[in-house]
Amino acid sequence: MPSDVLARLTEQLGDRVDTSPASLDAARADKSGFAADTAPLAVVHAASVADVQAVMRIATDTGTPVVPRGAGTGLAGGANAGGGEIALSLRGMTRILEVRPDDLLAVVEPGILNADLNDALAPHGLWWAPDPASRAISTVGGNIATGAGGLLCAKYGVVRDAVLALDVVLADGRLIHVGHRSVKGVTGLDLTSLFIGSEGTLGVVVGATLKLRRLVPGQSHTIAAVFPQGVRAAAEASAAVTAAGIQPAIMELMDAASLAAVHAMLGLDAPSAGAAQLTVQTDGPAAAAEADAVAEILRSAGGEVAVSHDPAEGERLLRIRRSMHPAIETLGTALIEDVSVPRSALPAMFDEIARVEREYGIVIPTVAHAGDGNLHPNFVFEGDEVPDRIWAAADDLFRAALRLGGTLTGEHGIGLLKRRWLADELGDDQWRLQRDIKGVFDPQGILNPGKVFA
Repeated sequence: MPSDVLARLTEQLGDRVDTSPASLDAARADKSGFAADTAPLAVVHAASVADVQAVMRIATDTGTPVVPRGAGTGLAGGANAGGGEIALSLRGMTRILEVRPDDLLAVVEPGILNADLNDALAPHGLWWAPDPASRAISTVGGNIATGAGGLLCAKYGVVRDAVLALDVVLADGRLIHVGHRSVKGVTGLDLTSLFIGSEGTLGVVVGATLKLRRLVPGQSHTIAAVFPQGVRAAAEASAAVTAAGIQPAIMELMDAASLAAVHAMLGLDAPSAGAAQLTVQTDGPAAAAEADAVAEILRSAGGEVAVSHDPAEGERLLRIRRSMHPAIETLGTALIEDVSVPRSALPAMFDEIARVEREYGIVIPTVAHAGDGNLHPNFVFEGDEVPDRIWAAADDLFRAALRLGGTLTGEHGIGLLKRRWLADELGDDQWRLQRDIKGVFDPQGILNPGKVFA
């Protein structure tokens, strides 16, 4: 009975068990705009690995579902907790347990924010590369759960490339350590990579050994190119940069609708009608030469190019891209999507988005991590329920990405919102195999039920 579960949680965890209406309501939702129909049984604010183990042992004994949560900044409904479930918050576990500049690694708890981690690493001359747009408010554990990426991932990789080892509490409360502290290590199956991106369905990440990079002295250079011809021209220009063998740190594309929304929210002069913008940043010892080469490619592709060597100006230009999500929120309720295609297929994917817009009579503001082919189309509508027409348009767009050799998600995860399309991408045999793997780790089905594999 729920009362029995609450009594056991309170007996072992005391005031870390939170049943206040505000906390329960907050745990129902994430930044996707979607929420569970009813509130969870309780929110447990874990402060230690032992707290997490206690919750999972009680959950296993009573068959109670558990939904692990970080900062709740996800965009796929993957951490939404509902009726009869325990919302297990890792947000209070924020310690940096170890920093080893000689080995380029740090050991951290999952609740630390990306930005706070890098602020703490900077005095050591180090940084952790994953750079989601939500870096100021998202946790390292949440990044690991979703397999996050971000603006810098084309050059520096995604979360999977930046994690050496994990400490994980299993469904029955056992604590395991997977991975290694060495640069190389191929003993056994790669369970570390299996847990990354598993969205809390296989275990609860309670610690992470992270692969760090050294801060390299040298100024970054930022190129902003406006394409009056529209977003396809900008996409072709980004593909030309990639084909030239240049590796920018950041290459972000904004279509006309998204650019106009951000300019309006920030109080900037309205951009030219129909114009798209490509923002590119180079870094490292060759940054100046690479910036000049990128600028020449973009000019040749029809872009109106401005190059800045001022880091502050570069951050101002990137602020326009990082403001995309709040700008879209000013337009209505948004279904924020996350497809990826091969970089050479980026222009074709924008053609598909334009086709879907025409056929369904909607506008789909879209930004893209052009350096790796990851697009974020935004379906904007009124009200709290996604209209059938929007779901139909999203279905059409997802299938277009798959036809182009792409994937349903590059960094947001499957969560609740995309589970209906998972088998379409994986195929029946792999879909069943992945469900079987979940059953090995979670035989009772209590870890984040209803997400990903439902």
